[in-house]
Order: sequence, then structure tokens, then C-alpha cells
Amino acid sequence: MIVESISPLLAILCPVIGSIFVALFGKWPNIRECWTMLAAILQCLIVFSMVPTILGGDIIKYTFFTAFPNVDFGFSIDAFGLIFAITASFLWILVSSYSIGYMRGLNEHAQTRYYFFFCWAIFGAVGVAFAGNLLTMFVFYEILTVSTYPLVAHDQTPEALFAGRKYVAYLLTSGCFFLAAVILTYHFAGTTDFTNGGIPNLAEASRGALMALFAISLLGFMKAAWMPFHSWLPTAMAAPTPVSALLHAVAVVKAGVFGIVRVVCYIYGIDLMSDLGLGVVLASIAAFTMIVASLMAIAQDNLKKRLAYSTISQLSYILFGVALLNPMGVEGAMLHVPFHAFMKITLFMCAGAIIVASGKTNISEMKGLGRVMPVTMAAFAIGALGMSGIPPVCGFISKWYLALGTLEAHSLILLAVLMISSLLDIVYFFPIIYTAFFDTPEGEEFGNSRIKEASIFMLVPLTLTAIFSIIFCLFPNTFHIMDLVKLAVAGLGGGV
Repeated sequence: MIVESISPLLAILCPVIGSIFVALFGKWPNIRECWTMLAAILQCLIVFSMVPTILGGDIIKYTFFTAFPNVDFGFSIDAFGLIFAITASFLWILVSSYSIGYMRGLNEHAQTRYYFFFCWAIFGAVGVAFAGNLLTMFVFYEILTVSTYPLVAHDQTPEALFAGRKYVAYLLTSGCFFLAAVILTYHFAGTTDFTNGGIPNLAEASRGALMALFAISLLGFMKAAWMPFHSWLPTAMAAPTPVSALLHAVAVVKAGVFGIVRVVCYIYGIDLMSDLGLGVVLASIAAFTMIVASLMAIAQDNLKKRLAYSTISQLSYILFGVALLNPMGVEGAMLHVPFHAFMKITLFMCAGAIIVASGKTNISEMKGLGRVMPVTMAAFAIGALGMSGIPPVCGFISKWYLALGTLEAHSLILLAVLMISSLLDIVYFFPIIYTAFFDTPEGEEFGNSRIKEASIFMLVPLTLTAIFSIIFCLFPNTFHIMDLVKLAVAGLGGGV
């Protein structure tokens, strides 16, 4: 049943109103940051208020206006969209708290501008989650791109400005392909609405047209950082660490993979994807990206860049799962959206805490760091275990479903790819843990306690995300995530 509700509008208005008050109270940092936190908390509460309705099997809709025949500009919230919205809104609270400690700890400039655009980035991300069709998603997707440019270029150093230009060049070009995909989908199907099992009329187009449309759609979602369209992401590490966390865990790249899952499951549908052989194409892209990005991560000494290449690899796990075109694979893909978010944001917040507390950016400089920053490095170890698929961290759950998906697809080759990629995760993460806890510090820098844990504003969020990463493994239905995933997969029909 469709339920008309103003809740989606109220949810996306929270960061908009928050941004206005951030700008008005820019000269009073404490008040400014209180407005940021208040907006984040209110949005999260509104998003969570929608859970009972969605679990009841209903769809929440809010329509702004009719853009074209059979195309409304508005929201249509289903189980999968709500998973992304819960992830983004909940983590916004923690990243906002973390930002207070980070930005003040480094005496960063232009903090009002930073918080202002952070609000608009979350506005774009939640708008993407709520979008009921490709047209609405396109608008919020581009808002997300534009609002995150000032965050990437925040430091205004030559490196940061170059990163910002590269970021915009890639993602606005991607937006052109996205717009083309919207137009072509409407041309072939007469609508762009996300439909369980895919848009029925789309199958009437020719095989060549559908394969071309899928290629254009993939190019439209370069935010997913699949290779070879990935280099903007490591370059964007010039941004402040909370922005890196936003890019990698909460908003930007998640919007990319979220969009591809929408195209596969709700525009084409599992059956049409299988008939066209497009699952094999997407699985090949994902497998290549998973392995090559992991190999590139091993070569990085800079911690944030190693995490960036890890993100490129881990995002493709989501593409890999949905490309299997079976229930277990799609469940694993959908679970990896929130689980990866909590694990990866933990890792980036730990990296930021290390930068603020010690000034260290390279892994080779972190010998013995775990002895003076035990909480931070313990949280990092939890995130790293999860990324490697090792229990009791939630990455084990999503990778388990992905492995079952490869068996359901009767593909030992894809299972081998998954196992090799997970082994490479261990290869590039575990040396960091060993260096921090077991290597002997050089000189007396750590021994004389000149370095200590970062501020409580940073320590609490990274500890909480690490704890939640374990809770999601032990109790995977926390926040009703498992219920929502199973509901989303059950609604896809067809091959799933």
C-alpha cells in the first residue's frame, strides 16, 4: 500500500534549515555546532520514524510536482532506500561530533563554510535515498556533487584545489551520462520510476539499445569509483579527514553504488539483466576492481590513500553481490552498504585522530603508536578485521552472504575472486596493526607521552562506530537492518 506522508520532506528540510542557522551563527562556534548537531539528530529521528511503516509492507510517498507524463518529481521510500537513509542520517550525528574535535584540533579555517556545505551534502545523500525515480535521483545526485566540492577543496592549498577540480571534472562528466540515462530510460520505457523487478516496458527495447543504456548508466555512476574511473577518489584525500569519511562511508561513493543497485534491480530487473548477460559484465568489472584496487592499496604508505584504495575495492563488493543476480548475492550487497559504512568511517576517523594527536600521516611513521593511542588503534583494528571479513565484525556477515551468492550462482571462479580479495584485505590492513602495536618506536617520541589520544569529541564517535561494527555481526537486525534487507530482496521477484 502507498502511504502519503510529509515525513520525507521534513527529513530533508532538517539539514537545509540547519545550514541556514549555521550561516547565521557562524561567529559563535558553539551555537553554530549545536545547530549542526540538532539538525542531525532531528533528521535521524524522522528517518527512524518511517521504519514501522516500511516494515509493514507499505511505501511512503511524497510528490512535489509532475515533471513529465508518468514521471513525478518526488520521493518513494522503500526498504532499500530506507537502509541508505538510516545509514547516512545516523552517521551524520557521529561525524558532526567528530568534526568539532577535528576542525578545532587543527585550528582549521572557514569552519562555518565547512559545516554549511556538510549540511547540504547530507541533504543530497538522503534525497538520493528517498528518490522515487531516476529523475529525482539525478537532481539530488548533482546537488551532492556540487555541495561536496567546497569540502574536498577546503584547505585551499594547491593540492586541495587540484583535487577539487579533478573531483568536479569526473563527477560532472558522470552527471552528463546520468542525465542521458534518464532521458533514454524515459524514451524506451515511458517512465523512470523504480519498480520492483524492473520497469516492464523497458524489455521491449532492442538488445543493443538496452546494453548501450546499461553502459551509459554505469558511466553515470562514477561516484561508485569502479575502475578505470576511480582516480578522483585517492586524489580527494587532500580533503580534511571528516570529509574523507563523508566521501567514503556516508554519502558520495555510497550514492554511486546505491544508484547502480537501483538500476540493476529496479530499472532493468533481475530477469532482464540475466537475459542480456549483463550480470557477467558487471561481475567482471567488480572483480577486476576488487583485486586491482587491493593490490594498489598494498603499495601505499600514506594511511588515507591506503584507505582510499580499500574503499574502491570494498565498494565493488556491493556491485559484485548484485551482479550475481540471486537472493544471497543481493542480500550480501545490500547488507554491505550499511556495514561497510560503519567499518570504513571507523577507519577514517581513526586516521583523523592520529593526524590531530600525532601529526603522523604515513604508516611507516606509526611504530608503537598503539601504546600511546590504544583506544584509537583498537578501534582501527576492529574496522580492519571487519573489512577483511573476520568475525566478530559485521564485514563477516555481508561477505558470508556474498560467498553463498557465488555458490548459488555455481561459480567457483567468483568465489575464488572473493577469497583472494579478502586475503589481500588482510595483507594491506594487518601490517598497520602490527606496526602500531608491536613495532619498537624510533627515538623517544612515544615514550615521553608527548602524544596522547585525541579529544573526546573525536574519541567517542570512533569508539561508537567500532562497537556498532561488532554489534551488527552479533545482532545483524540492529536498527531492523536485516528485516529491511530481506523485505527489499523479497520484493524484487523474478530471478530473486
